Amino acid sequence: MPKYGGGRCIQLKIDEIDAKLLTALAEDASISVPKLSKKIKVNPSVCYSRIKRLVRRGLIKKFTIVANEELLGYGVTALVGLNTEGKKREDILESIASLPEAREIGEVTGRFDIMVTVKARSLDDLHNIVTGKIGNIDGVNRSETFIELKTQQKEHTFEELA
Repeated sequence: MPKYGGGRCIQLKIDEIDAKLLTALAEDASISVPKLSKKIKVNPSVCYSRIKRLVRRGLIKKFTIVANEELLGYGVTALVGLNTEGKKREDILESIASLPEAREIGEVTGRFDIMVTVKARSLDDLHNIVTGKIGNIDGVNRSETFIELKTQQKEHTFEELA
């Protein structure tokens, strides 16, 4: 995984065991070390020490869950492209980050300055988020909203990096 700093990218090298560990943990981070070691065919102590090393090197940032937000009532996903005043960008990013409905915020190139992934309970809720919350942030000049119709998740594999 590249490490960024000072405008340059440093590629950390991984071997086949690390790649298999990363792939298996990306599929299911809750898997036990004994089951994981059987799955990738290495000794459990090797598996455990490799995971610790991957965390220490920064290749694993965190172990987490993916909640089913639809079951929690958030059935609408949208991408919101924003055009902003450059001098107010940091304040805008901070304001968007404080919104509970914002899931991802990216500074981008192209037609927009910022892209925000938003989760909403309904189209009315999305309208209130975009016009009432995001649209009222000082420095946001224009927004364009793209409603997600269907999503397809792609499994992460890291074995081509080994």
